[in-house]
Amino acid sequence: MSGVYRVNPQKVNATPKQESIMGVVERLTYHSEESGYTVARLQRPKVSELTTITGSFAGIQPGQTLQLNGFWREHPQYGLQFQVTNYKETKPATITGIEKYLGSGLIKGVGPVTAKRIVACFGTETLDIIDNQIERLQEVNGIAKKRIAMIQKAWKEQRAIKEVMVFLQSHGVSTTYAVKIYKHYGDLAINKVNENPYQLATDIYGIGFLTADKIARNLGVPPDSEFRYKAGIIHVLSEAADSGHCYLPQPELISQVAQRLTTDEHQPNEDALTKVICDMSLADELIRERDADKTLLCYKPTFFHTEQNLAQLILSRLHQSINTDIPRVHNWLERFSQSRRVSLSTEQLQAVETAAYSKIMVITGGPGVGKTFCTRTIVSLWKAMGKSIALAAPTGRAAQRLGEMTGLEAKTIHRLLEFDPKTRKFKCDRTNPLPQKAIIVDEASMLDLFLAYSLFEAVAPDTQLLLVGDIDHYIYSTTCMC
Repeated sequence: MSGVYRVNPQKVNATPKQESIMGVVERLTYHSEESGYTVARLQRPKVSELTTITGSFAGIQPGQTLQLNGFWREHPQYGLQFQVTNYKETKPATITGIEKYLGSGLIKGVGPVTAKRIVACFGTETLDIIDNQIERLQEVNGIAKKRIAMIQKAWKEQRAIKEVMVFLQSHGVSTTYAVKIYKHYGDLAINKVNENPYQLATDIYGIGFLTADKIARNLGVPPDSEFRYKAGIIHVLSEAADSGHCYLPQPELISQVAQRLTTDEHQPNEDALTKVICDMSLADELIRERDADKTLLCYKPTFFHTEQNLAQLILSRLHQSINTDIPRVHNWLERFSQSRRVSLSTEQLQAVETAAYSKIMVITGGPGVGKTFCTRTIVSLWKAMGKSIALAAPTGRAAQRLGEMTGLEAKTIHRLLEFDPKTRKFKCDRTNPLPQKAIIVDEASMLDLFLAYSLFEAVAPDTQLLLVGDIDHYIYSTTCMC
């Protein structure tokens, strides 16, 4: 149960050289189950004070002996710390270390009292006996066969974790990602990574194509592997999405993928990539549609379906309207203009009138054309009609400006839809729509595809929606990084 693990360091102050220290883990101050990031206290030989160590670790426990490499840094609040870059774990060698290790909660069925009894019986040979002759635990007073089976199962699980971590670390995976990989795949991690390392880019948050490609090379995956070609295609489409594209024309996709996958030893050819794209399309891993010029457009399925669903939501609103007393609206506009001593242009009057009955409308135009005044007038109209109003924008700054402009509270779209960081989902959706009867979204040109879909899905069928934005901008397709 020992191995060498590479740690994914946090930001480290620049230092001239790396140092090595050794010691026994005294206690854990902090540990993140998700990332493996840990703050621990280490007892070093011939050093009276405990040393604080930080970094991502593969489930270390009190009592473990570690050989650590890293840098010293002065934390502004917590003082001197040793920032670990990689470490070697060895079995505890002392009676005290073994007792702490076994009694730390690492092994189900063994607490501090039981650990003390086991070590009193077997001494420094305790861990070897658990590894190779676990049935001998019956020699310890109070440990029956049923409990031995529980200890054996927990011990094997810990050993499996170590084996997975050693395998992943030996192929260039940082401890942070290794922890995530093990949490996702469990004991199947080694088989899954060996079978198709590129699946990591899809399954493990934070691992992209380049990292997966490096792992694949370390595993000996050939550069013309179909797995590599598929992953490269998805990677290029994802990068295109980050630039605002829902799809790429097939010729452009092939050209970019070939460029990205070219190495000193290998250059993908167009026919091979075309075949993989066709296979992916048949397997619904990719969606291809022809445009008006008969050019094949290649989509990631999530982008295609989201785009289609968003279009349907917009179309359904375009074909519906609110029953409104238009003459009454005209009278209100006349009184509004007189009371404020302003005159609305023909286009502004048309926009405000449309806002009285339309379920969806867009106010657009460059700076200084009257979008702000028109929006304020529509807010006043909706207030006069007794409508509850929600104001939102994609960013906090834009929401603040909208609030100042209208005199009402404005929120970010994430806050309006009640984004839950734990589930990474919105609480407001089709089944739990927004309660307001009128919604204004400013800077709507900044909406990405998925955020726009989430917004439209959460707008109730009888609610009016007004989008305001600059004419020269466009809706981005990239996934919103919440």
